This record gives sequence, structure tokens and C-alpha cells, in this order.
Amino acid sequence: MSRLWFGEPQLSDINDRHKDHIGALIGIEFTEIGDDFIKGRMPVDARTHQPYGILHGGASVVLAESLGSIASSLIIDPEKLMAVGLEVNANHLRPVKSGYVTGICTPIHIGGKTHVWDIKMYDDRGKMNCISRLTVAIISR
Repeated sequence: MSRLWFGEPQLSDINDRHKDHIGALIGIEFTEIGDDFIKGRMPVDARTHQPYGILHGGASVVLAESLGSIASSLIIDPEKLMAVGLEVNANHLRPVKSGYVTGICTPIHIGGKTHVWDIKMYDDRGKMNCISRLTVAIISR
């Protein structure tokens, strides 16, 4: 697959853009940009736990939507368009109590009006704990 991105995205710019939003509050950081994927991680700690001391499913959804929305924003011309979440789902496959979960976001469909992303999340042992799909609407500014 050829390079997806509009321009030359830098991790530092993505992490700076993200710093005043929900992802930063729960510790999400973007860690890698490949030709056709973006990767980020999130701590599993008191900020992201549910009452039973395991990763809250909603936190996983925030990671998924953060990765996919940023990925879509890196494909479009930011002067003319913006990317906004339209639909997200997640299957939580196994509990995670501590450490980090890492999400890898890859495209399923890149169209003019919608993008669909596959986001797989793994714990520190490399075991998949969540799989998510995000649909992003591409709208005019």
C-alpha cells in the first residue's frame, strides 16, 4: 500500500495537538506512524480502570476513536476538511489490570466522505484485549 498521509506528519505535532483533550487526560500518547498505520498507547491505571480494577471499556473506545480520528485527519487537507467520528464499536476480549495497552490503527476503507478504521489493542504481553472499528465522516470546514 502506498503512503496514506497528506504531507509529512510528525509524532511530536500529533501529540502536541492532542495535549488539551480527553486523550491527554487519560495518558494516551501516539508512538509510531507507518506508511499505512498509526500506533498509540494508553496506561492501564486509576485513570482508565473501572470499579473492579480492570481497564474500562470506555477508555478503550477513547483510544480507538483517538487513533482513528487522528489517522483520518492526517489524510485530508486540513485547510478544507475535518474528520469527525460517526460510529465506533468495540469488542472487549480480555481484561487488563495494569501496564499499557497499545492500539494499531489501519484503514479498511478510505473514501471521499467516510473513512473506516480497524483498531486492534494489545496488552504488554502482546495479547489482544480489544478490537474496534471506527467510521469517520469527512466534512467541509
